[in-house]
Amino acid sequence: MPSDTIGILAGMGPRSTAPFIDLIVAECQRQCGAKNDIDFPPMMIYSLPTPFYVDRPIDHGAMRGTICAGLQRLAAADVAFIAMPCNSAHIYYDQLTRCISVQLLNMVEIAVHAIPTSASRIALLGTRPTVAAGLYQPAIADGGRECVTHERIQQRVDRLIQTIKTSPDHRPAGAQWNDLMDELVKQHVDTVLIACTDLNVVSTSYRGPMTLVDATHCLAAEIVQEWTQIDHPNLARSARHRNGHLEGNGVPSEWSSGRQW
Repeated sequence: MPSDTIGILAGMGPRSTAPFIDLIVAECQRQCGAKNDIDFPPMMIYSLPTPFYVDRPIDHGAMRGTICAGLQRLAAADVAFIAMPCNSAHIYYDQLTRCISVQLLNMVEIAVHAIPTSASRIALLGTRPTVAAGLYQPAIADGGRECVTHERIQQRVDRLIQTIKTSPDHRPAGAQWNDLMDELVKQHVDTVLIACTDLNVVSTSYRGPMTLVDATHCLAAEIVQEWTQIDHPNLARSARHRNGHLEGNGVPSEWSSGRQW
């Protein structure tokens, strides 16, 4: 019988792992009506420390090798597919897919598909390597939309990520997040693409005028879609019917076009 276990390569950064698993649980409840323990998917979760530092360039060889070893460890556990809730890790996506024989979900493609068609001026918030690698910008531009990335904003994001990673008190990070959101509103941004899992610590409190598209939330939704196709195909079809129209990656259209997704 084919495996129905989900592989999660997490830990990038360490504070993002537990919230991500909570998102998958919430998606099981939303998409499948999961209530009892047996209704939820089996998951093999590997929290992997990686050589990432906010204040210095990435050693790409070391980073790629570390992630590849983590993926191979999960693949050896006979998982059905693997998800990496880390945008920066997708810099090496094509190479990583060649080091394992199981499916590796593409977080970047999934998030891009969730951007509402009404979006015109999109701020990209991610680590400096993610933004510098141009993971999202071409797809945003192909849709005729403007991607807002410049050094002043990136410096604020760098400081925010560093605060989240180093402080157990989320209040300073929350204040930095609010200031950043105010700045983006002043720059006439209508949509914010959150391309860093660490930012989930502060982003859920946002109640402003901009639409938030969170790549981490999008990935969690896709994971449950993939799992239901493997383990409960009939349930997957009924969930689609119950939830109404879905975007191409399984994200409800009303979520991606609302205030936050």
